[in-house]
Amino acid sequence: MPPLRTALLQSSGRLGDTAENLKRLDEAAARAAQGGAGLLVTSEMFLTGYALDLQDVPGLAEAADGPSAVAIGEIARRHGIAVLYGYPEKAGDAVFNSAQLIGPDGTALANYRKTHLFGCFEQDAFTPGDTPVVQADLNGLRIGIMICYDVEFPENVRAHGLAGTDLLLVPTAQMHPFQFVAEQLVPVRAFENQMYIAYVNRTGPEGEFEFVGLSCLASPDGVTRTRAGRGEEMVFGEADPELLQASRETNPYLRDRRPGLYASLV
Repeated sequence: MPPLRTALLQSSGRLGDTAENLKRLDEAAARAAQGGAGLLVTSEMFLTGYALDLQDVPGLAEAADGPSAVAIGEIARRHGIAVLYGYPEKAGDAVFNSAQLIGPDGTALANYRKTHLFGCFEQDAFTPGDTPVVQADLNGLRIGIMICYDVEFPENVRAHGLAGTDLLLVPTAQMHPFQFVAEQLVPVRAFENQMYIAYVNRTGPEGEFEFVGLSCLASPDGVTRTRAGRGEEMVFGEADPELLQASRETNPYLRDRRPGLYASLV
């Protein structure tokens, strides 16, 4: 099985401008496909921007099968590339901080709602999701989805490890002064759970936030295979099934667990 070449789009798009962000996503998908990628991953809330005014969030939110999902399905189909994008999802009276994976044929494969909301803005704007493990199959790999703060909870990522996730996609809005998460925590999560993690950040100032970039693809051997800088850019990395299998055979973490000792964690 060949590696899945993955493009990490480190970009904040334009705040509050869905049409412009769809245009930028189309351009990025074209560049990613030309670079040989089979998957493009964007940052948290890429579709609308992150630092929105609270009163604007409901009006910018869309259903998982709304007009932007249809447009992104067409982008994916036209360029022959899978796309994971972050967006505010409207479902009934609730709004979720969500990420949706669209397959290269334009079909929706999985939709994830952020389970751990960070800070006053998110807790006021969104309803937390209640499904920690959301997966889909792509190019022979089991793909999992999380959003930003979720990956900082070891139980969350371990649940994906136990569920067989091969490549965990984590669109994020990581801000100063927490850059150690991208630099140190994400590679450790990949190693201790024996998976690839694509951690894709926003960048630059937006509202009251300063996003730090540093998007990365970490592999199950703990190595950071690709790392972006602080500015807008696209970087590429490969999720290699052969390396994944070899690493899992060598690293006994999941095999040596003793769940009976961990009851107090639940």
